[in-house]
Amino acid sequence: MQPTTATEERDSSKRIIFIAVAAVIVIAVVGAFLLRGQPKGASGPPPYAANLKLSDFKMSAAENFVGATVSYVDGTVTNVGDKTVTHVVVEVQFKDDMGQVAQREVVPLQVLKTSGPYPEAVDFSVSPLPPAQSKAFRLTFEGISAQWNHQYPDIHVTDVAVK
Repeated sequence: MQPTTATEERDSSKRIIFIAVAAVIVIAVVGAFLLRGQPKGASGPPPYAANLKLSDFKMSAAENFVGATVSYVDGTVTNVGDKTVTHVVVEVQFKDDMGQVAQREVVPLQVLKTSGPYPEAVDFSVSPLPPAQSKAFRLTFEGISAQWNHQYPDIHVTDVAVK
């Protein structure tokens, strides 16, 4: 007895489905392998960050021309290293009453230039910080979370450029 064409078609269909499923799995595995990013290790702060000391924090707030509150964190940055600092980025964490992060901001640290009629916050590229020198700095925040506990935020240097 010869197999019928329906049986041959069923066997052929099962084989085609198996091959298609196997091909999709192989393509997915290869695609995932090729598209995955390099694993990012905990890079931590840049090495020169240990040479920057932030101190003398003061907080203030003011109303801008549209009636919104602008908050400021002022302080002093000291370069205890042997290179001139040309750029600094900090991560600022405002915490809530339970000590959890209510808001996280990554902002450039700006030094206060006092050569005009009022202090102006400028980037380190405009006013570099030489070795063994200190300068006043200012961080400006347009809005801070309502959950903030109104304590000084945690400030950590995340990027430093030197020359």
